[in-house]
Amino acid sequence: MASGKSTVGRLLARQLGSSSSIWMIIIEANQKKSIKDIFSEKGEIFLENWNIKC
Repeated sequence: MASGKSTVGRLLARQLGSSSSIWMIIIEANQKKSIKDIFSEKGEIFLENWNIKC
């Protein structure tokens, strides 16, 4: 979509001291689970849909 989400997310994550992209931080906080656990339980499509929302 070329809106700059990934670029801004990387910069924000760096400022927060994280190597994860901001959407990963948001989904982990929302789901109260790690990306690895979410992927195992809910699958790739669930995570892709979250990425689109962010």
